[in-house]
This record gives sequence, structure tokens and C-alpha cells, in this order.
Amino acid sequence: MRGMNKVMLIGNVGKEPEIQTLEGNIMVAKFPLATTETFKDKNGNLNSQTEWHTVVLWRGLAELAQKYLHKGSLVFVEGRLKNRSWEDKDKVKRFNTEVVGDNLVMLDKKKEAGEGGIESGGGCSTDGNINNEISTTTVNLPKEDFPF
Repeated sequence: MRGMNKVMLIGNVGKEPEIQTLEGNIMVAKFPLATTETFKDKNGNLNSQTEWHTVVLWRGLAELAQKYLHKGSLVFVEGRLKNRSWEDKDKVKRFNTEVVGDNLVMLDKKKEAGEGGIESGGGCSTDGNINNEISTTTVNLPKEDFPF
């Protein structure tokens, strides 16, 4: 049986994407993504729990992130988990889990004429081509659910 490594997240960008250009003019973008889950406890009180994920985008997706993503942007990211480990300067073994994005859909509301940006629901896949065939659903979450 084959395995599957697939992640789908909807959340808000936690800070401006960090952009690097590697040898061979390959662009990579990295940013934190906050996903917030709201639930009621046994007393009926609303509770929110925010998880932070490190998202890494390559090539065309990195260019898209550089141009259009900002702190607070609402996005759908589809990709896979990548685990890394290394030893720090004190010889302590460190671990990191990242989401390597294969697909990105911007879910922010459409910008008004003259404001710049691209239309909500525009998506991009690893080949860097804009894909407007993706249908999106507007997600209206209360602002107080977000930690920024």
C-alpha cells in the first residue's frame, strides 16, 4: 500500500513572507500561518485554539507570495509535511516540521478598483500558473479569533 502525505490549511499569514533567492535564481518564501479552531466547552463557553505552521513555497508560488501575501492575508495552502533535524552550535539535536506548499489560493476579499492586488479566489500551483478554475467559499470569522 502506498502512503500519503497531504496537508490542507486555511489560515492567516502571521508576518510578511521571508524571501530568499538561491543559486540558479530559484526563489523560496517562508512564513508562519495561523489556523484557529473555535469550539464550545462543556459549559457552553466559546474557546479558541490557534496553531502555528511554518509554510515554505518554491519558485512560482514564492513569487506569488512575495507580490501578494502580507501579514493577516487569508489563504488556503495545500501541500505536504517535511520534517528536518540538525545539530545546533551546542550539539543539541533540533527538529522542525514545515508545510511545503504545492497549491496556494488567496481568500482575501476582492480589492476595489485602484487598490491593487488580484481577485479573491485566484490560485496558483507549483508550476506557477494562475488557476482561476478553483472555486472558493468565503470564510467569515470574527476578528477576535485571530491573534493579530
